[in-house]
Amino acid sequence: MSAGFQAVQWNAAKYRYDAILLAAVTVYIAGFLWVGASLRPPKNAPEWIDLRIRAFGTCAFLMLTVILCIGPLARLSPKFLPLLYNRRHFGVLFFLVACVHAISMLQWFAAQDALPNLAEELTAWENYFRFIGFPYKTLGIVALAIFFAMAATSHDYWLGFFRPPVWKALHMLVYVAYALIVAHVALGIMQRDYSPLIPFMLGTSVALVTTLHTVAGWREGVRDGTAMTSDGWLRIGTPESIPDKRAKIVSAPGGERIAIFRDGKQVGAVTNLCAHQNGPVGEGCIIAGLVTCPWHGYQYRLADGCAPPPFTEKLATYRVRSRGGVLEVHPDPLPPGTPAAITL
Repeated sequence: MSAGFQAVQWNAAKYRYDAILLAAVTVYIAGFLWVGASLRPPKNAPEWIDLRIRAFGTCAFLMLTVILCIGPLARLSPKFLPLLYNRRHFGVLFFLVACVHAISMLQWFAAQDALPNLAEELTAWENYFRFIGFPYKTLGIVALAIFFAMAATSHDYWLGFFRPPVWKALHMLVYVAYALIVAHVALGIMQRDYSPLIPFMLGTSVALVTTLHTVAGWREGVRDGTAMTSDGWLRIGTPESIPDKRAKIVSAPGGERIAIFRDGKQVGAVTNLCAHQNGPVGEGCIIAGLVTCPWHGYQYRLADGCAPPPFTEKLATYRVRSRGGVLEVHPDPLPPGTPAAITL
């Protein structure tokens, strides 16, 4: 948890995560430069810069693909949850790599005294209505602006300033930026470089991201199918149908998702939206008696949805009952912090 916008649950595992991430990026870029220079030795400064553009550009695209795959992978299997814990640092590093790619592009034009040509290309308005010759660099610039907004607001201060719904909506623009990057590549390098590796990378990325999100969404839709009793309660199942220290997630008629946790003989229901960043609380687990969000480790008491002192975050809770050995939850939320858990 955090107080005063400090890092949450910082430990050796997180340092190892960052170290591996930095090492992987370094090895990829260094390897790309070495292989590229070996296969086609650059003859002048612009060609060296062009090689750097490709190295950082492909690295950024692959990083973005991995970032977009982490969410659905974590929903499909808890084995991928550790990748989710430090995704914020992954995103910031991706933004820095993308910045080097953009700066290198400016250096390429400057090395040839062609910066005015770049300005003319971006302001040739008639070309925006063409497929061949479309100013694809504009798409990259808009995407980079979105990534800048996301990286600049990744700190908890901005989460508190915007509030979770607005903050999350801002960061959901990553999918818009991804579409812009796909178009940036398709209308750019693919139009002048006929290597099969580029369309293969692009097609594989789009197929992977689309497939994982579709499968994860379908699986959650199937899991959310819940019968309703005659008096308006949602039937959950037997206590044993909820893994100990974990949750079963269901959807209320209005679409609100509810996480029903079981901690031994205690059962409680809370909103599936973490008070920190609207993270999926129900995909976490109970650690030391506290419901722990998988995104950044924010914790709440199962009994009333309150964070332990000195923290003040609260989750909305839901009434739970047991009838005939079957658990049921009422779909109407109680005020955040309302005691509602039961003991079987």
